[in-house]
Amino acid sequence: MRRVSIAVCLVTVFSLVLAAPTLAAPPSNDTYAGRSDVPSLPFSETIDTTEATTDADDAEWNASCGAPATDASVWYELTTATDSGVIVDVSASDFSAGVAIVSGVPGSFFTEACSQGGAAFFATAGVPYQIVAFDDQLDEAGTGGLLSISIEEAPPPPVVDATVDPVGHFNSRTGSATITGTVTCTGEIEFSELDVDLRQRVGRVVISGFGITDFPCDGATHEWSVEVFGQNGLFKGGKAAAVTVAFACSVFDCGTAFIESTVQLKK
Repeated sequence: MRRVSIAVCLVTVFSLVLAAPTLAAPPSNDTYAGRSDVPSLPFSETIDTTEATTDADDAEWNASCGAPATDASVWYELTTATDSGVIVDVSASDFSAGVAIVSGVPGSFFTEACSQGGAAFFATAGVPYQIVAFDDQLDEAGTGGLLSISIEEAPPPPVVDATVDPVGHFNSRTGSATITGTVTCTGEIEFSELDVDLRQRVGRVVISGFGITDFPCDGATHEWSVEVFGQNGLFKGGKAAAVTVAFACSVFDCGTAFIESTVQLKK
């Protein structure tokens, strides 16, 4: 009976050993010292950060970033061969993730950029930049999750071209002036804007006004029209000086068209 009892005990202990859970290890790039090299752009990967930690290096760069939390951070290093804009996106992660771009070394970190969901920065050729992805806890939860990170070169700035018609119109009742022209924009943009600054001498007074509109950026040529109201009087028939600026901005850079022209205002 004693031999049977010993055998049963051994089987029980062996079974418990086999059933014991295996603790997951932190990812290899959990710390600055273990940072992963980004060999080339574009780069992307999905990793489990639920066992990633936070340490004094995170606290150092966050002193100039101000993220609400730097939980479950992982580190990457990127060095570009040419000066270029770089976009880092972590918005596809299954938790609320943030990104910090850090230059320097521990003890002298400088935060180049940081934001929730992603960040953009200008990389100087040959300079190593640390890219830190972390759980910012804005979803009121922590401990990371499945981090989906993509790093790519920013697209070139949009190309903008514009014209201003030599003849505009004025409204004798309201005193406003309407300036028209065309605009062409090519590229990926976040927003666009066209501004008209108009000045006209009426007697001894220079009437000045400002108008604004936006425009699409689809490679086609579009007509634009801006109504300008005088800030200190009414526009009349005759010549007026117009400064027109059309610009379109991507996530990183802008393209601009600048035109100085004389416009004949007619009814």
